[in-house]
Amino acid sequence: MTRRRHRSLAVLALAAFMAVLTGCTSLPVSGEVNVGLALDEADLDPDISQIAARPLAGASPGEIVEGFLDAALTPDNGWAIAREFLSPELAATWRPSESVTIDSGAGAREFTVDLDEEGDAAVSGDVRVLLDHQVARVDEDGAYAELPGDASVAAFKVARNEDGEWRITSASDGIVLDAEAFPQVFRRYSLQYFDQSWTHLVPDLRWYPRRQTIATTLTQSLLSGEPSEWLAPAVRSAFPGDVALASDSVPISPEKVATVELTAAAATLDATQLSRMRTQLEATLRPAGVTEARLLVNGRDLDAGRTVVDAGRQETSPVVLTGNEFGAYVGDEIVPVDGISDEIVALAPSVTSIDVAADDARAAVKLDSGLVYTVSDGRRDELDGRPGLIAPSMDPYGYTWSVPSASPHAVKAWRPEVTGVDVVGAFPEASSIAQLRVAADGVRAAAVVTIGSQRWIVLSAIVRDEAAEPVEFGPMHMVAQVEGAVLGMSWVGGDSLAVLVDDAQARLVLTQDVGGPGTYAAAPTGAQALSGGRTSAAVRILDEDGVLFAQRGTTWQMGLSDVLVLGTHAGQ
Repeated sequence: MTRRRHRSLAVLALAAFMAVLTGCTSLPVSGEVNVGLALDEADLDPDISQIAARPLAGASPGEIVEGFLDAALTPDNGWAIAREFLSPELAATWRPSESVTIDSGAGAREFTVDLDEEGDAAVSGDVRVLLDHQVARVDEDGAYAELPGDASVAAFKVARNEDGEWRITSASDGIVLDAEAFPQVFRRYSLQYFDQSWTHLVPDLRWYPRRQTIATTLTQSLLSGEPSEWLAPAVRSAFPGDVALASDSVPISPEKVATVELTAAAATLDATQLSRMRTQLEATLRPAGVTEARLLVNGRDLDAGRTVVDAGRQETSPVVLTGNEFGAYVGDEIVPVDGISDEIVALAPSVTSIDVAADDARAAVKLDSGLVYTVSDGRRDELDGRPGLIAPSMDPYGYTWSVPSASPHAVKAWRPEVTGVDVVGAFPEASSIAQLRVAADGVRAAAVVTIGSQRWIVLSAIVRDEAAEPVEFGPMHMVAQVEGAVLGMSWVGGDSLAVLVDDAQARLVLTQDVGGPGTYAAAPTGAQALSGGRTSAAVRILDEDGVLFAQRGTTWQMGLSDVLVLGTHAGQ
């Protein structure tokens, strides 16, 4: 028997909350006004969990499997409600955290039930669930990977228990969620690692179930886990392998202070390492509402300090080139960049892209001739004359990156003194490249490449030597497939990309997590270039008529006109 699943409302979202409201006779309308938490101090996780329905008496095998899948929405107590749909033996061994399979929609699942007849009644059977379109998968470490969209089948065995009720006796580890439900159950966090120079913190995105004990989960993952495979060659952790949590919890005080009890090995570490450990941990726990972490051994405070890290550019004003001005567009005026604005304006008729260095001391410029130059105070140096170059990108160490569109493996990084370094191992499976942007940490390179007949956003780690010179790329990590030509890409903060896409029907802006799902929104008509910033509010778009747009809510607001080039800042 095969049937298309109809979504029974097995989830009682808001039910408990509504019950509480029903029990109230009225809301207070008088009395003293109390000041709440500032927005950045508030715990933004919802207080209301979605509560899945438990097995109903007399439920059929298909309904039991359907209820089990629905119960993935309630992760409380290790998915305790989901285990009620399992036989006692399977409930004791099933590992829901093994993986998350994300499909396009619960309503598209098809159920096939085959029962084994024994006498006048069936006592066992098989239930197969066709997951029509897989979207992504999250592994047991919380790492998110987009899937190609193929159909798959989840297989279950069912049997009647001693009470005559159907229960699942065989099922794969892991859970299944649809794309809409996934962010309601899981939340994005970043494990923070240092780069090889201990200068920058680099986020490694993970997804964990929404729960009160998330600080413990994050601390355990940081101390006992590993960076993602693609990122590992270029980052390091301040926590040595013999230091672990000494208890099973990380309590957080009302003042948002996390107490982290470590094993005895931490007591032997020097002040520099302890300060790096604390800095790395506090940055990891900040999204969980923690403002301070105290490191202890046997109840004794280790008095760990904090180390200074480079947070990158704080200013997010866009940089623009008009016929007679170049600089940061602040308010209603263009503020020149000392030493380079005059040089760039002199090139204005032929400039097609500009990337300004992190220290504003130079800029990488591509001309309509295809040549790439660097411009600095009183200097204009030709870097790269290879044909078919894409827009260059600068990194925080002053290197300028360039690559021909038809040769994605031929990436060069140019020193400030205008000598090139071949960076090996770039995008080995790609046949072409349209965009390349080095992140503000200098560790991650995002690119848009063509692999086979598909266009992908990918990431690679940049491995550097002791002098911070780039040596090679780490493994290529597939982030998301893109339909349509990509006209521009920039970093937004440390863990997202803004991508301008022309899908032949319209111009769209894709906001893409570098380790999670992406969302599309309409771009202004005729959009042709994009720049990023520290937040999504800093994203700017330039249209074909030279009009600059900024997003305000769900609409794009027109700003400066007669803009020739919308530039970018290094790392954005």
